[in-house]
Amino acid sequence: MLAGIGGNTIARAKAAISYPEYLAWLKYRELHGPLNLHPRLDRAAALVAYTVNSTVPRKPGAGGPKFEDFVPQYGAGDQPITLQEAMRAWT
Repeated sequence: MLAGIGGNTIARAKAAISYPEYLAWLKYRELHGPLNLHPRLDRAAALVAYTVNSTVPRKPGAGGPKFEDFVPQYGAGDQPITLQEAMRAWT
């Protein structure tokens, strides 16, 4: 969790952070997700794609894709899937 925070190594970050600050970061992650920017960007792009797709006219009663369809790697409880699972799902 602390790797690369402020340009520090894990050991230096652990030595520099207090326990209350660590708890604050844990709470932040619970509320806002991981500090890694990549999954956040994936979700943002998926939200744009989902929103644009929602404006496409459809026949009455025809349902469109769900938000999760635009982020299949995070579909089941926000857990990334393995490469083998992705290859099976996307072929």
